[in-house]
Amino acid sequence: MSLDTVLTHNTVLAPQAAVRPDGCALVLMGGGARTAYQAGVLKALAAMLPAGHTAFPFHWLFGTSAGALNASYLASQAGNGAAALPRLAEFWHRLRSHQVYRLEAPSWVRASRVLAGWTLSRQVRRHRALLDTLPLVDTLHRAIDLRGLETALELGALDALGVTASSYTTGEHWTFCQTRADCELRPWHRPGRRADFQPITIEHLMASSAIPFLFPAVPLWVNGRREHFGDGSMRQLSPLSPAIHFGARRVLVLGVGQPQRAGLAPGNADEPTAGTIAGHAMASVFHDTLQADVEQTQRVSQTLARLPPALAGMLPYRPVDVLALQPSVSLDELAMKHVHELPTPTRHTLSGLGALDTRRGASASAAALASYLLFEPGFVQALIALGEHDAWRKEAELRAFLAPAVTDAARGAMP
Repeated sequence: MSLDTVLTHNTVLAPQAAVRPDGCALVLMGGGARTAYQAGVLKALAAMLPAGHTAFPFHWLFGTSAGALNASYLASQAGNGAAALPRLAEFWHRLRSHQVYRLEAPSWVRASRVLAGWTLSRQVRRHRALLDTLPLVDTLHRAIDLRGLETALELGALDALGVTASSYTTGEHWTFCQTRADCELRPWHRPGRRADFQPITIEHLMASSAIPFLFPAVPLWVNGRREHFGDGSMRQLSPLSPAIHFGARRVLVLGVGQPQRAGLAPGNADEPTAGTIAGHAMASVFHDTLQADVEQTQRVSQTLARLPPALAGMLPYRPVDVLALQPSVSLDELAMKHVHELPTPTRHTLSGLGALDTRRGASASAAALASYLLFEPGFVQALIALGEHDAWRKEAELRAFLAPAVTDAARGAMP
C-alpha cells in the first residue's frame, strides 16, 4: 500500500459522523484450497467471543480469489450473527474437488506426457482453461445465499462486502462492493486499481477466483462495457486498501502465504521438473504483498499515534490497528502428505506431465501445485486444524483486537 492510500483515505470517506469509530474489517487473501485455513482461524475466533455475544464481529468483509468465496459465504450468513463464523468450517468440511472443478482423463494418460498434453489441450478447447469450473458455479449457487447478504445489509449486521478481481482487458485491479443503502462512500480510482459499487453475483466470485490457465476468465460489465477478469491475487499490491477506504479502524487479515518454502528446497541444483516450474508459477500468482502492506500501515499508524493530541485532533487522519495471521508451518509440506487424495483424473494427468514428480527433491514444488487443487477431506481438515491452532496461539492478541466490538455489542444490548 502506498502512503497516499493510508494518509488520504479520509478524503474519500463519508463524513466522519457516518464512520464507525471502532469499525472492524476482515480481509481474506486467496490461495485455492489452502484458504480452508481461514475457516479454522474463524472457528477458533468464534469460540473466543464471550458467552452471550451473538453479534457478527465485522462491519466489512473483503476477499480475493478463494478468500472472496469465504468472505461472501460469511456475508450471506452475517444475519445469523457470530454463528456465521463456525459455519464456514462446516462448509469446507463438506466440500470435495469434484464440486469445484472437473478434468476428464483416462487412467492411461499418466503413461505419457504427449497423452497428458493432448488431454489438457482438449480441456482448453472445451472450457477455455485446463479445468472445467461449472461444478463450482453450481456449488456456489447452493452454498451462498445472496438474499442473505441483502438481508444482512438491510439489518445492519454488515456494512459492505467487497470482492477483488483482475481485469485481463485493461490490467486494472477492481474491487466490486455491495453496501448498505445509506452508504455515502463513492467509487474510487487509484493508479492500477479502482472500485465499483454493484450487487455481488456468483459471476463476481467466479471472476475473483479464476486462477490463470487453470480456470477460465469470466466476463463482467464495468463502465458500460464488458471486460474479462481473472484471479484477484494477480498483481494485488494493496490488499488493505478497500478496508481503509471504507474507514476501518481495525483490520484482521488472514493470509495463506508460504512462510517456509525455502526450507523445502533440495540441496542439489538439478534441472527443474514440470512440478517445480508449475509450483513456482502458482506461488508467483498468489505471492501477495500482504506483509509489506501490513508493515507499511502499521508504521504510518504508529507515527500518527505518537503525534501530540492537539495536533492529531486537527488532522483528518486516523491510525489503523492491523492484525495479520498466516500459517505457522509450510502448507507445501502439509500438502505433501495428501497429494494422493487428488481426484484420480487430475492426479493421472499431472503425473503424466511430470507435474507431480516426487523424485530428486521435486516433491515440495509438486505439492505446492497440488495444494491449490486439494479440496479433499484430509488436507482440508489439516488446514482447519492448523488455523485453529494458530488462532489459539494468538489468543491474547485476538481477544484484545475483538474487545471494542464486544464492548459495542454490550452497549447496544443495554436498555
